[in-house]
Formats: sequence, structure tokens, C-alpha cells
Amino acid sequence: MSFAEQLSRLQAFLDADELHEEALDYVAAHGYLTALSICPEQVPEREWIDALFAEPPHYRSDAEREEIEATLIQLKAHIGRQLASDDDPEFPCDVDLGEDPDDSDLRGWCIGFMEGVFLREAVWFEDSEDEVSELLLPIMVASGLFDEQPEFAEIARDRDLVDTMVDQIPELLTALFLLCHAPEEKPALLKPRHH
Repeated sequence: MSFAEQLSRLQAFLDADELHEEALDYVAAHGYLTALSICPEQVPEREWIDALFAEPPHYRSDAEREEIEATLIQLKAHIGRQLASDDDPEFPCDVDLGEDPDDSDLRGWCIGFMEGVFLREAVWFEDSEDEVSELLLPIMVASGLFDEQPEFAEIARDRDLVDTMVDQIPELLTALFLLCHAPEEKPALLKPRHH
């Protein structure tokens, strides 16, 4: 089965109605896996898979469970490779909140991303709290999770500002990935050698 076929089966599984109401759908799961790929600390597979579903799904068989979990792990690796390359990250939805942000797929993606951050929140902000906060801001705004906080409510009222922030999300992901994974200084190989 090709990766594209695996993904469409994963999507059908995650978007089905019988999953727990707090389980992430495909678009949110993509955001979640993106955050896990950026996170400075590897979260154990079992932990993030269980958190994604909120409670164990009713698989038709062990084979289905293995297939779904393996595809999730492959998708996470695929996202990680994209982030590490110079290509713009691919999104499973339009990077746009549209007319009704609450109904937009991007909002779901950003909520999933924040769920991934919450799994290891302290680790994200450990080393460069200000930079990480600044880079995460557009995703936090687009997620709508923080709209009750006055400063977020104020940003949310300015649609032009929100649209500008949303447009930055793809490049922010790359910046976050580099911030969390690039060594503090250039590796010795890149330094001129003095013999």
C-alpha cells in the first residue's frame, strides 16, 4: 500500500464519528504530529498515540490497530523530514481561517498543534521562552483556545492582523524547528580547521 493510500485510510479512521469526542481528527492530528516533530524532547510513541485518541479506539482487529498506529508514526516522520528540509511544510488544509474561523480546518490544525505543545509544555519554553512564545503566537491566535484572555481577544478582533499572522504560520514552523533542533553553535566540521 502506498503512503498516500495509508494516509487516506488514516484520514477515514480519524474522521469517523465513532472515535471519542476528544480524539483528534485528521487535520488536528496533523497539527499535533507537527508539534511533536518540533518538540525539543522526543515524546514516547505510546504516550502521544494514546493522548491523540483520548481513549483507546475500537479497532476492528489488531491488524487495523497496527496499521493505524504505524501510519501515524510514518506521518510524524514524514512531517519531521519536511521540517528539516528547506521545503515549506505541507498542510492538510488551507492556511486560512476563512469567513468563520470556528469552522475552519486551520483552526482544528492549530488546536491539534497546541495539544502537541501541551504534552511537553515546560520543555518548549525551557531554553528560549521569548522566542518560542513569539513564534507560537500566530498558532495560538488561530487556535482560538486563548480567546478569553484579553490580549488574545484584542488580536482576534483585528481580522487583518489575524490574517497576516496566519500567513506566517508555514515559515514559523521552520523557524521553530530550527530553534528547537539546531545546535547552539555550528558543529566543528563547519569551522575552519587550524593545523
